[in-house]
Amino acid sequence: MANISFIVWFVRMIALLICMNLKPLFVKGEQQVPCLFVFGDSLFDNGNNNNLLTTAKANYPPYGIDFPDGPTGRFTNGRNVADFLAELLGFDKYIEPFAIVKGVDMFKGVNYASGAAGILEETAIHMGDRISLNRQLHNHNETISHMSTLLGNKTLTMEYLSKCIYIVQMGNNDYINNYLMPQLYSSSHMYNPEQFASILIQQYLEQLKTLYLYGARKVVVFGLGGIGCVPSELDMYGTGDSVCINSIDSAVRKFSDKLKPMIDDLNSNLPNAKFIHINSSSIEVPDPSSIGITKLREPCCEISGTIGEGLCKHGGGACSDRAAHYFWDGFHPSEAPNKVTAERAYTALQSTHVYLFDISQLAQL
Repeated sequence: MANISFIVWFVRMIALLICMNLKPLFVKGEQQVPCLFVFGDSLFDNGNNNNLLTTAKANYPPYGIDFPDGPTGRFTNGRNVADFLAELLGFDKYIEPFAIVKGVDMFKGVNYASGAAGILEETAIHMGDRISLNRQLHNHNETISHMSTLLGNKTLTMEYLSKCIYIVQMGNNDYINNYLMPQLYSSSHMYNPEQFASILIQQYLEQLKTLYLYGARKVVVFGLGGIGCVPSELDMYGTGDSVCINSIDSAVRKFSDKLKPMIDDLNSNLPNAKFIHINSSSIEVPDPSSIGITKLREPCCEISGTIGEGLCKHGGGACSDRAAHYFWDGFHPSEAPNKVTAERAYTALQSTHVYLFDISQLAQL
């Protein structure tokens, strides 16, 4: 009981110092915000799907071949974008997944991202279990409840959370594992691309408002990249030497074009809200060869035999020139482009990369 009492006291003191904009004397480094919360899909997942009944898993070799802890559930060879952002924001370790985070560690933040997750609840149901954005928000509410219990003060908890950064990256699977699979989902039969994008944005807007109600004030909304250019989509729908599938990118652009107005809506109607947008397609490297990436469409790992599945084969091989490959598997980038994405989201090189400003500026507010 004495140890538990000490931990509770310790956590309360740390939170009080942070809320008063003071730093404990023993803290080293330049951590720019007290905590980082991550919501998203497989691009940000770091282990939440490991124990789910789903085909969307990455906790086996060759995933993690370049990560210090090996296969952890990250859908890449090394670090993902969320990992690099944690480094850039000064955290001394990566944000733990909701599946395993305990006690005082949650005060540094929690990663809720889940492979195959979507804005819509039904997205990717054919793959098995996945933690949709609605469920990720539910999990976050559980975290807040635990934090409030440890702090013994809900008001203090909400003040603490208002200083944190929240990154959200959703929508990929609502296309890849819903709208673009007419054989399994009715969405493309029921709605044209404009209508479907509007449905997604309406739902997304309400979900981000819920995040605000849970205390979030500094929120980073990542847009979608070039879904029509990923290897697995090219395998299924490409013809000949297609570089990208224009019809897919055109449909996805309907959604992307609505993100800035959504950001404006949130900032205008929610007091003290600071939502920003990262233009994922704009920050992609215009000349990948300038950072050593010479293979743009060829996955590095050996792909599972199912066409379109796109994940690495369990225990399969991997290329030796991983830094030269843009894609690690049939869907997910390798560590090299993940690093560039994080760096340009943190410090924008061009005004088109972000809206209204970049993550480094958001951290200072």
